[in-house]
Amino acid sequence: MSASRRRDIPRYRTPLIETHCHLDYLDGEQLTATLQRSRDVGIQRIITIAVSPDNLGPVLALAHREDDVWATQGIHPHEAEGLDSEVLERIREQAGDPRVVAIGEIGLDYFYDHADRRAQWRAFEQQLALAADLDLPVVIHTREADDDTRTILENFRSSLRRRGVIHSFTSSLELAEFCLGEGFMLGFNGITTFNRADNVREVVAATPIEQLLLETDSPYLTPVPYRGKPNAPYYLPFVAEKVAAIHGLDPEILLEQVQRNSLQLFFPDEA
Repeated sequence: MSASRRRDIPRYRTPLIETHCHLDYLDGEQLTATLQRSRDVGIQRIITIAVSPDNLGPVLALAHREDDVWATQGIHPHEAEGLDSEVLERIREQAGDPRVVAIGEIGLDYFYDHADRRAQWRAFEQQLALAADLDLPVVIHTREADDDTRTILENFRSSLRRRGVIHSFTSSLELAEFCLGEGFMLGFNGITTFNRADNVREVVAATPIEQLLLETDSPYLTPVPYRGKPNAPYYLPFVAEKVAAIHGLDPEILLEQVQRNSLQLFFPDEA
């Protein structure tokens, strides 16, 4: 899209909570500029996500350095083969830090299959068990793995009290209905604005706003009208605008509810 068709980032009265991004992928100057611009458009809190043994420490350090940044601890399915007992114990220890709000990003990815599926299954179960032990919510990644994701979550139905979010939801409506029925939230991002994402918009429309979260998954999945540029938390208002339109709501109404959802899941003492 040409620069002439790009719009200013909308600024809403209700503060926004960015529930899923990867700030540690940015260098010092990029990070400083991104955080300031995000604050300028009303992003009140940012959750930066752990994905591998190598970034468990950096995301936590970043959360300690910035007052409006929090972190998760967990191993992405792409990195599942690196989850040994030592890494699992490190996740357990660091998840007790007050700047950690969830176990994640965990789950299954059968689209890329970067890790053996048995290793993915094992890592997913181990980290769900850890979240249950620590009474933390989970941030789940699932792609082309609907049946196994459902089976595993059913196995943790009674122990995972705080549930969590299926982030960047692109799976089937059937899996969405199952997860919503189990009390999970669904996270949506810039994919909702893509021309060929009617399947995702169908799920957005079927998701009660009381179980909906907003995210960017930046630096990936930049929303229209800035698709093609690196993504950042400050583009979150475009996601809010699109999701509100799908539900036929004023964005402020949607954002008020989504803020409550985000606090309920990740900051329950403030909900």
